[in-house]
Amino acid sequence: MDATVLIDAIVRQTTVLVAQLATAAGGRAPLTHVANQVFVDLVRELKDQGLGNKVIADMFGLALRTYHDKIRRLSESSTVRGRSLWEATLEFIQEKETVLQADVLHRFRNDDQATVRGVLTDLVESGMIFRSGRGTRTTYRAAKPEEYQLADRDQSGDGAANLVWVAVNRFGPATREAIGAAVRLDAAALDSALARAVSEGRASRVERGESVEYHTDRCIIPFGAPKGWEAAVFDHYQAVVTAICTKLRRGSTSAAADDSVGGSTYGFTVWKDHPYYDEVMGLLGRLRAEAVPLREKVSAFNEQHSAPEAGAIHVISYMGQTVLEPDNAGDEES
Repeated sequence: MDATVLIDAIVRQTTVLVAQLATAAGGRAPLTHVANQVFVDLVRELKDQGLGNKVIADMFGLALRTYHDKIRRLSESSTVRGRSLWEATLEFIQEKETVLQADVLHRFRNDDQATVRGVLTDLVESGMIFRSGRGTRTTYRAAKPEEYQLADRDQSGDGAANLVWVAVNRFGPATREAIGAAVRLDAAALDSALARAVSEGRASRVERGESVEYHTDRCIIPFGAPKGWEAAVFDHYQAVVTAICTKLRRGSTSAAADDSVGGSTYGFTVWKDHPYYDEVMGLLGRLRAEAVPLREKVSAFNEQHSAPEAGAIHVISYMGQTVLEPDNAGDEES
């Protein structure tokens, strides 16, 4: 099968997930940054695979010059360090509420002026700002909250703390920068969540030469945790993606009965008085009942014994189950 078909199908399923997350609990999360973030992340990952800019531009169907222009717009501003030019320009206009184009160009005079104009066009097309007037009287106004729906972001409470805890568990020992790249909280929220994880004993802060790394021995989001669902979704999705990517990196595209890396999906069709209804519906519970004591035994042993010098093997097992009722089965994506 053409890999493009598989990529399209995965992107489709990912957009379904993003749409559900954006509207969870009646929320309306802003999505204007998503396309830009996907582009930047894809470029970075493709470069990590050893591809050059010309090849990557071709993969996106962009002329090399257009590709470089877009990279510059989304890269760090020369005027405002630590922020992309896109983010910094939007923030400047939001602070001023209404501003002349000349004032924007002056504010970002250390950046390429054509690139700044390109960012302004992107922001207008995304609906984040509005443009009026022409020539030297061109004016930009930041969209008001009622003109695009903003979500309440819990970046400082339990949700962010659990998300960071999961990232430390999955990628640790890891630096603050590596954890931040995984969860993408703002700097203040990330520092607060890391400090909270350390102070509560959920993670450890270890200095290694000039760098600082965070690690944890375990990460358990208890059943019924009111702010744990974000971390649980992230953890489960990351586990699935990691298993698939690990298998692909090993050059394996088929499954074997004795695989230690991979996954299997089983479907059952039952009804209320089916003789195996309870057995099928209870499968997830039985798997959890087996996994929890196993994890506790492993953790107890590890507390008394150090890993060999060759290093420990980190095994990530995931399990999930979906029940499609007759009235909504047709609306689900499979």
